Amino acid sequence: MRIARSRVVQTIAATLAVGVIATGCASERGDEGSDKPFVFGAPGDPAALDPSITSDGETSRVTRQAFEALLEHEPGGTEIVGGLAEKWSSNDAGTEWTFNLRKGVKFHDGAKLTAEAVCKNYDRWYNWSGTYQLDALSYYWQKVFGGFAKNENEDIPEANYDGCTAADELTAVIKVKKPTANLPGGFSLQSLAIHSPKSIDAYEKDKPSGKGDAINYPKYSQEAGTVAGTGPFKIVKWNKGNKEVTLEKFDDYWNEKGKARIDKLVFRTIDTEAARRQALQSGDIHGYDLVAPSDVKTLEKDGFQVPVRSVFNIFYLAFTEDSHKAFAKKDVRTAVMHAIDRENIVKTQLPEGGKVATQFMPDTIDGYSDRVKTYAHDPKKAKDLLAKAGEEDLTVEFCYPTEVTRPYMPAPTDMFQIMKSDLEGVGINVKPKPMKWTPDYVDTTRDGGCQIYLLGWTGDFNDGYNFIGTWFGNYQKEWGFRDDKVFDAVKAAGSEPDAEKRVELYKKANEIIMDYLPGVPISSSPPAIAFAKDVNPPKLSPLTQENFAEASFK
Repeated sequence: MRIARSRVVQTIAATLAVGVIATGCASERGDEGSDKPFVFGAPGDPAALDPSITSDGETSRVTRQAFEALLEHEPGGTEIVGGLAEKWSSNDAGTEWTFNLRKGVKFHDGAKLTAEAVCKNYDRWYNWSGTYQLDALSYYWQKVFGGFAKNENEDIPEANYDGCTAADELTAVIKVKKPTANLPGGFSLQSLAIHSPKSIDAYEKDKPSGKGDAINYPKYSQEAGTVAGTGPFKIVKWNKGNKEVTLEKFDDYWNEKGKARIDKLVFRTIDTEAARRQALQSGDIHGYDLVAPSDVKTLEKDGFQVPVRSVFNIFYLAFTEDSHKAFAKKDVRTAVMHAIDRENIVKTQLPEGGKVATQFMPDTIDGYSDRVKTYAHDPKKAKDLLAKAGEEDLTVEFCYPTEVTRPYMPAPTDMFQIMKSDLEGVGINVKPKPMKWTPDYVDTTRDGGCQIYLLGWTGDFNDGYNFIGTWFGNYQKEWGFRDDKVFDAVKAAGSEPDAEKRVELYKKANEIIMDYLPGVPISSSPPAIAFAKDVNPPKLSPLTQENFAEASFK
């Protein structure tokens, strides 16, 4: 079943209507203001407490409770609604976006939300330099707004940001040079959530350094005390030894209906599925994400709540051509595609509802094509292609993450072992390279430091560009290839203002991408989440953007 198309797909950017007024959405159940800590088992550590310098879901899960963007998604859905902006609109060209901010919004440090504060955030990102310009730290800014005021690397895309002005105290106007399918969805990204101006001033005193898998995040982002958003919770402690981030209810939150119903929220990292299940069963935690498919019936039988989200993700095996020149040969890429038994992975590793992917987009997104070239599991054909390419003795370093599970990748080590066996079965020598999820794995793959690696994507907003545009609109270190036919097809779709035409262009782009084969799309699956019997859970989001202010105890 297709998910209902969002505003960005239904209407062209050039004619976007004035936005709707968000009403907030608090749970109407449970006792408000419970002082009992709500402990949630997270599959991985956050990378930082500043969401603007991260791109991973575990960081967003934590920071989303404390930081809010100009736009948000409806609770439990993919429709874009007002966030810090009560209303929004664009000009006919889709290059000028006006946001009417809510009155009376305060940051956690007492500062007022104003248009100048909004512009200070956007100008901060645009003027980033040095280490900030690495993909690992400015991933989402570059995906949505391109480069910076002064690009320091020729591979960084040209900036599309054209400035932000405060028309009055509560009206911010953000301009871009060209219309893009990334907007307005990009304004809802957690990485582009709005920080207090006082915090931004403090951030300037503490810069990141390093590169690759040795990035030193700024100190302010590694401890509570400096970061301040406007969300229903404020971050008060990050105990790395106990792998816990603690948040407290923000009493001055602007939305009365959206105020947190629990006083204290704790995200505790428990990196294995079995340990998270046992912690829930023993009462140590009140919920956890990414339930192992084999645990669902057991938990339900014992009375636990195990709802399942809609499918909105892609799991893939990526090649980085710059890191291993053999992958510049199409026969080698095609051989790997035929070598991997994706049906086996889906049957043995994914929950009910999982399916083999034919392209880098789930079939719940408009733009999915039924006409892409398909590749059956065929080890003999894989061997023949390797011989044809002169790569019978191919050796590859295969990166996979540890201490984490992801919505699209329930058991990374097990899935790696299956693919390693498949590759060895056609004569490819595999050198395993396990890496801790954050910051090592995420930063290294983003920086092109792995020859082949496992990763995936849960959509940030409901538009095809959020999938294929993120990876294939131009050169990306994480893929390491340059192919104008692919890039032009994706860019043509992303700049098409007519929604119906854009969907057709997405389909064409998917067909071109699957002919080029930059990697192996493996699967899409519905991730499950579990809660204790005495909990009123937050509404589930297909985007995994749950708002824990909605949670309460029965």
